[in-house]
Amino acid sequence: MKAKAPGKENTRAILIERGIDLMLEKGFNNTGLSDVLNACGVPKGSFYYYFQSKEDFGLQIINSFDETYVVQLDALLGDTSLSPLQRIVRYVDENIEKARCRQCSRGCLIANLSQEMADQNELFRKRLKEIVLKRRDAFAAVLDEARTLGEIPSDLEPRETAEFFLSAWEGAILRAKVQKDLGPYEVFRKMVFEHILRVS
Repeated sequence: MKAKAPGKENTRAILIERGIDLMLEKGFNNTGLSDVLNACGVPKGSFYYYFQSKEDFGLQIINSFDETYVVQLDALLGDTSLSPLQRIVRYVDENIEKARCRQCSRGCLIANLSQEMADQNELFRKRLKEIVLKRRDAFAAVLDEARTLGEIPSDLEPRETAEFFLSAWEGAILRAKVQKDLGPYEVFRKMVFEHILRVS
């Protein structure tokens, strides 16, 4: 059954929102435009008013997802009521709780599309690379604060540590999706906070 057609002013936003949901569930290649259009009650002609192609749609979905994520991440990592290291701990713990609620499904759209599309589409790869490097730099800045305050060992280089942190984190997300349990998250948390960052 087709959804009721949205008002024109909301059409683009609804298409992107539904596209994000479907691509989290099925990936880019397995999400057909008909799936998106039927879910939103939008005719094909209206879709092409907002997007030049499915590729353009995918890129705009990436941008929209990243914009929302950046706002949330900036609010968390910039929360000066917490120490730099406490912000990172909260990031991990809040996302583990989200994974628990989702029963370790879906994962991160940027990570999912990176695995699926980096070898298939150069435009996607370049945009995804920009996003992951931006995330690395955001965490590196907080780790630099933590090192200055003596919260983490002084021999940890912030950018390298952020690179490792995010690589291990995305790996934990992937493994948790495969295993359908929180074990990989728990191992990540223990190794990073107890043995690398050495949270007391």
